[in-house]
Amino acid sequence: MPDKLMRLRRSESVPEPPRPVMLAIAGDSAAGKTTLTRGIAEALGADRAIALCVDDYHRYDRAERRGVPFTVLNPECNYISVMEQHLQLLALGRPILKPVYDHSTGTLTRPVLVDPREFVIVEGLLPLHTKLARACFDIAVYLDPPEEIRREWKLRRDCAERGYTPDQVLAELDRREPESAAYIRPQRQWADISVRFAPVAGHQAPGGTPLSAEILLRPTVQHPDLTHVLTDDDRRTVHLKLIRDSDGRPVDALHVHGYAPREDSQIVEKAIWEQLSNGSSLPDKLGEYAEGRRSEPLAIAQLLLLWHLLEARS
Repeated sequence: MPDKLMRLRRSESVPEPPRPVMLAIAGDSAAGKTTLTRGIAEALGADRAIALCVDDYHRYDRAERRGVPFTVLNPECNYISVMEQHLQLLALGRPILKPVYDHSTGTLTRPVLVDPREFVIVEGLLPLHTKLARACFDIAVYLDPPEEIRREWKLRRDCAERGYTPDQVLAELDRREPESAAYIRPQRQWADISVRFAPVAGHQAPGGTPLSAEILLRPTVQHPDLTHVLTDDDRRTVHLKLIRDSDGRPVDALHVHGYAPREDSQIVEKAIWEQLSNGSSLPDKLGEYAEGRRSEPLAIAQLLLLWHLLEARS
């Protein structure tokens, strides 16, 4: 189905059942996609939302990939056409039989039946790679951490959870870099929201302080209006600026410092939530990135995406 026809089909009024609201979260390996997704899905509840990973559409298992001349970041290493077909079906409210890639063992396992719910959150390496895939989503996000931080996260995760040695992880990162530049990072241009978790430049935060966030709100969709509660004063722990994006276009940049006190973030959260049309109550469990560890920047990023999902539904 052409991407324009897909957008038209999704705009049609279908009385029963209503189509799902679709969110894409794209980014490189270990960019924080699963952490961001998990908080949103838990806030909505398993009865209303389902999350899936398009990395399950890998064409080869880990052993087979040793014999091919590209990495999993390359579209040639993935069943992109099957992914597109499944995204179309989900976007129209139809079930799919989704493949499953087990990251802990590096093997392809038995497919699972996925029935779309009110909200479908799709995360992975290449959800925004093609026009047709992009046409399936109501809101698109790209996670854009600095490379040194992403490499640190990948080292920690792959050594602890996936059985790699540090040398193996670093070698694979170097091998993947050309394809990351060619296929992953270009997806940033298609995102409605770009999120970068990183320390505040020039500020020495105490050890254990969560990373700050720069959340770029592009005018491709309508965002909640925060100008009445935020200014461009850099001295504040949460502030809003009009800046130039990497392509030279103006964009609103919401900065949330990792050391922001809870009362500052609560002002922003309330300002976001009171603009919601359906009057839902403000979620109280967002921003958790580890057991007992909370990040105010993460909580606000998740709340913004929840607002977009619920506003699209209403």
